[in-house]
Amino acid sequence: QVQLVESGGGLVQAGGSLRLSCAASGIFFSIYAMNWYRQAPGKQREMVAHITRGSSTDYADSVKGRFTISRDNAKNMVFLQMNSLKIEDTAVYYCNAKAWTHDHWGQGTQVTVSS
Repeated sequence: QVQLVESGGGLVQAGGSLRLSCAASGIFFSIYAMNWYRQAPGKQREMVAHITRGSSTDYADSVKGRFTISRDNAKNMVFLQMNSLKIEDTAVYYCNAKAWTHDHWGQGTQVTVSS
């Protein structure tokens, strides 16, 4: 059974930092590209950060220079370090694993940035 479990969300003041973690089980983790998405109330889900099997990364323009995605294949985990958080970063953040036709999602973790 595939499981992606996010953790690390919470309430933080603008300018602060959070580190999200996603623990994967039931998949051959190292062959998957891993992604972080987010969805704010009333908005569409958007990709925030992407990391390939080979650890190449890409980011949404809105988070470039502030967020860093990384992975630990030995621990089947992916991380999202979020610095200089802004109020507009408030959203539910989802971990996603993709490989060919396989597409798996976590349940999400809430990140709330206050002024």
